[in-house]
Amino acid sequence: MSEFEPRDEYRDLFENAPCGYLTIGSDGRITKVNATLTAWTGIEKDKFAGRRLHQFLNIAGRIYYETHIAPLLRMQGFFNEFALDFETAAGERLAVIANAAERRDGDGTLLFTAVVVIKATDRRRYERQLVDSRTELQKGLATERETAKLREQFIAVLGHDLRNPLAAISAGARILQRSGALQEHKHLRVLDMINTTVTRMSDLIDHILDFARGRLGGGITLSRDAKPLEPVLEQVVDELRTASPQRVIETTFELTERVNCDRTRIGQLLSNLIGNALTHGAADQPVRVGAKTDSGKFKLWVANAGEPIPAAAMERLFEPFFRGDVRDSRQGLGLGLHICWQIAQAHGGRLDVTSTPDETRFVFTMPLVP
Repeated sequence: MSEFEPRDEYRDLFENAPCGYLTIGSDGRITKVNATLTAWTGIEKDKFAGRRLHQFLNIAGRIYYETHIAPLLRMQGFFNEFALDFETAAGERLAVIANAAERRDGDGTLLFTAVVVIKATDRRRYERQLVDSRTELQKGLATERETAKLREQFIAVLGHDLRNPLAAISAGARILQRSGALQEHKHLRVLDMINTTVTRMSDLIDHILDFARGRLGGGITLSRDAKPLEPVLEQVVDELRTASPQRVIETTFELTERVNCDRTRIGQLLSNLIGNALTHGAADQPVRVGAKTDSGKFKLWVANAGEPIPAAAMERLFEPFFRGDVRDSRQGLGLGLHICWQIAQAHGGRLDVTSTPDETRFVFTMPLVP
């Protein structure tokens, strides 16, 4: 087997190197090009000779070469890792990474410039994917900002635009009741119905607003203090006794320590739990409400008799808009228990439920000090 002469080895290394290689004379014109680059481009060697490098680049590459690369090469004598696009004989784009360095003699006279090009199709495709991904991310961020804006508008509508007409209706009904203008029994019943409906609609708005804040905004907001909590609990129970005079609500409160909490939110939680018990509990049995402080914790529970909650429903009980087996329209949107769960979470506590044929009990537990 014959061996290459050193000159043949150098020639083979030049021609068949795994990279494109060309030299540019001191006049800026190509003098040599290896077989690898001609194979990649499909352009014959004699068509490279005597021409300038930028003539083989696409339009964008020509502009970039003349405005950035060539001045940098003249200034410092080299450039590294510039992305260029050659145009092949077939009119296709060949993505490459190019390095170049000048060769000078002992007097500093420029002899030629050596340029090495490496195929970078996969790398450039990956870079473009990164750019596209960043563009999509920026679009996503813009969408998120727009969503946040719409979210705030949505909450504003719930908190303001829907409440105002309800307040006007409620105020009008109260004025008529106080003025005595309507004396007939049927008229008074209509006013009572209007007031009850306004209260119900206001509760629904509160639930939707809390849901929007919890799921779309920053969560349930709290305004904590350590003022006595029992008066708030008593007031909630009294309001529900008035609203459901035919039902019995029994209470046992043993609050020997102050509870650092948002009293309004705790009242809301209790109101929702009692309302749930009144709706689903046995009508001939009392709803039992209790609260106590013990061992550094505050516990609040609501229990009722009646049919137990089905196992399938227990798994989804605190999900928004879950209503289980609807018994009547008083269940509303199915947000009450979800709001209770959010209030418990916001207080660093938990809301548990047990349900047997004898009793269904909801228990809220939280630390006395956050």
